[in-house]
Amino acid sequence: MLFIKKKAKDAEIIAAKAAEEAKAAEGIQEAPKVELVKCPKCGREVEKERVKNAKYICYECGSYFRVKTKNRIRMVTDPKSFEPWFEDMPSSNPLGTEGYEDKVAAAQAKTNLKEAVTIGKATINGEPAVVGVCDARFLMSSMGYVVGEKIARAVEKATEEKLPVFMFCCSGGARMQEGIISLMQMAKTSAAFKKHSDAGLLYVSILTDPTTGGVTASFAMLGDIIISEPGAMIGFAGKRVVEQVTGEVLPDNFQSAEFQLKNGFIDDIVPRQEQRAYLANILAIHAETVSA
Repeated sequence: MLFIKKKAKDAEIIAAKAAEEAKAAEGIQEAPKVELVKCPKCGREVEKERVKNAKYICYECGSYFRVKTKNRIRMVTDPKSFEPWFEDMPSSNPLGTEGYEDKVAAAQAKTNLKEAVTIGKATINGEPAVVGVCDARFLMSSMGYVVGEKIARAVEKATEEKLPVFMFCCSGGARMQEGIISLMQMAKTSAAFKKHSDAGLLYVSILTDPTTGGVTASFAMLGDIIISEPGAMIGFAGKRVVEQVTGEVLPDNFQSAEFQLKNGFIDDIVPRQEQRAYLANILAIHAETVSA
């Protein structure tokens, strides 16, 4: 019985091999499997590789996907030039919030990041700068003690080394699990950028979707130049809350980058494909001004 089964199995293997050889002889190849992702705005299933090649922009509707930290750094800085700073800063639970450590650990495992912001030194077209990136995948890039401390220390180091700073901002606001400690980071980061500004150094803030809450109310809006990606949500509180506080009826798009540009809150809207060249140009002009 075992002999018969073995013979049958051998026959199947021979037949499968013969079929593969026949296909190869005829030049017939199976089409490679296309990996699809769902656009968060239009809901269409789009090819992941095409989206990646388009700088993570949906080729069907033009909306922007949120970008991982490593991809943002790759798109903007020179290859292998980024040197992260203060990556080993330990996290804590200052108010003893139940389950907070588990949430942080889960975010670290999901993103392979230590915290919601990554910041360090890099070059853009050969010019040195400090580049920071907020990542929405890490607790909605909320600003707790570690986020504020990393940004403040990095800006202080940039001031010492006389380096310009570029911050890719994204956040749901202050980290509620840290309460008043998280709100203190607004003053700390703002003070660090004030010293950087007083030293005559350049700070460019790049707002991505969404930039809200305490981040908007602090370092995100302190740039010498403030630019945004198209369609980014920029604001402090939600539309309903603002209407209740002010008693005003607000337009639906009042927190869009386009509305902010029209009303003078930001300086420019720069498509993702143009950002590297745009920032490199700013750096070059700044370098010429400093050396003049």
